[in-house]
Amino acid sequence: MDKEEAIQKLKEIVKPYVKNEEALKNINENTDFINDLNINSANLVDVILDVEEVFDIEIDADSMEKMRDVKSALAVIEEKLAAK
Repeated sequence: MDKEEAIQKLKEIVKPYVKNEEALKNINENTDFINDLNINSANLVDVILDVEEVFDIEIDADSMEKMRDVKSALAVIEEKLAAK
């Protein structure tokens, strides 16, 4: 899976939780889930659970802490997929 595919999957995952539709349209590696998309921290946990399900991976607490923006989330997803 290439980076664009992963970003599109991530976009679909975060869509129900996003409060800033405009930022979602322009989602890219530098998009911050909390500051740009206005996803609250409780919903961020839901996003991570959805990421686990969609990508069929397990995300530990340390990795979860890193997933604050798209680039970090993609790095964690890549790392977990590679470790499978």
